[in-house]
Amino acid sequence: MPDISRRRLLTTSGAAGAAGLALGATGGALGHAAATGEPGPALTTVGAAAVPFHGARQPGITTPTQAHGHLTAFDLAPGAGRREAAALLRRWSELAAGLMAGEASVSGTDVTRDAGPASLTVTFGFGHGFFDATGLTAARPAALAPLPAFSADALDPARSDGHLWARIGADDALVAYHALRTLQRAAAGTAAVRWTMGGFNRGPGATARPMTTRNLMGQVDGTNNPDPADDDFDTRVFVPADGDPAWMAGGSYAVVRRIRMLLDPWEDLPREERERVIGRRLSDGAPLTGGTETTPVDLDATGGDGRPVIAPNAHVRVTSPDTNGGAAMLRRPFSYHDGFREDGSPDAGLLFVCWQADPLRGFVPVQRKLDRGDALSEFVRHEASALFAVPGGAAQGEYVGQRLLEG
Repeated sequence: MPDISRRRLLTTSGAAGAAGLALGATGGALGHAAATGEPGPALTTVGAAAVPFHGARQPGITTPTQAHGHLTAFDLAPGAGRREAAALLRRWSELAAGLMAGEASVSGTDVTRDAGPASLTVTFGFGHGFFDATGLTAARPAALAPLPAFSADALDPARSDGHLWARIGADDALVAYHALRTLQRAAAGTAAVRWTMGGFNRGPGATARPMTTRNLMGQVDGTNNPDPADDDFDTRVFVPADGDPAWMAGGSYAVVRRIRMLLDPWEDLPREERERVIGRRLSDGAPLTGGTETTPVDLDATGGDGRPVIAPNAHVRVTSPDTNGGAAMLRRPFSYHDGFREDGSPDAGLLFVCWQADPLRGFVPVQRKLDRGDALSEFVRHEASALFAVPGGAAQGEYVGQRLLEG
């Protein structure tokens, strides 16, 4: 099935046509005209693309893949409780709506004055500890129970968990940074940054045609994502209208993992071995059983020697819904590079983010299977982990989480 990013129609020179996107030049050409008194050049499609903040679901979950992103967790300050949290979410929601509309003056700085919204999205979520800090323990969803320990984990507590979470994505690095800085400043006195991670994907127009992105291992990453056109997409990704608790209707659960890739030993492997580990061709993402990227993997195929074409521990076999009781999740990662370690190896990998209606039916069974025997595990290290309840979107005049905090 095609990845959501394959459906993206935005390019630097073409017309925008991705569902749910509206074009506007509030912060770009109009900002230039206001500053100089002269008409400014029209923004490119990339700069002008805007995603609405208000709606039944929060932006950033099914929005086409963005080139730049920040994942940031906050902890409430000592003494800050439900009332302070509600005021912060109201303030954040108002700011996010303005930023996503391309209103450059929202923060009072000039960082994005000559830029458009650039497909900016801001998404908010609540961590397990948020409910204790605000006295809302009874409203905490059962699905937000801490993730089980996995044997291969090497987690840093300082870069894991958190009371509040913000996912920021945009097709311009300055626009993404400006949103992060604006939220951080607005939280002063109520919440402080616990951890933050910055990532990237390919920029729009970097390839000759829209296609699934690649990760730092060179893999085409996201081919088997659930497709919005699938009949069961909503039930896999979003909490139903009659879900429990009621305040999570239309929401989703985000698992966040910082996965460092051991790129030196990976890149030293012969190409054929790297493809065997994955179960797909590196050139185009097609399964080793033949076809194109979107051709279903034939897990029963055998070669001339009678052995399975897809190795028993190949990543594509271990993660297949067919071998995990149908478990599926919508993967929306960013790559990251945080410099080089003392031994000269890159501190780089994947900021893994996956969305599902219930992590106990999505992420957990798949990760347990990976933990037991995935050939790729030899080349990755899970170093941070978090789980957040991401409520449905806010209507005009509302803020994200209002049904929880004022219910």
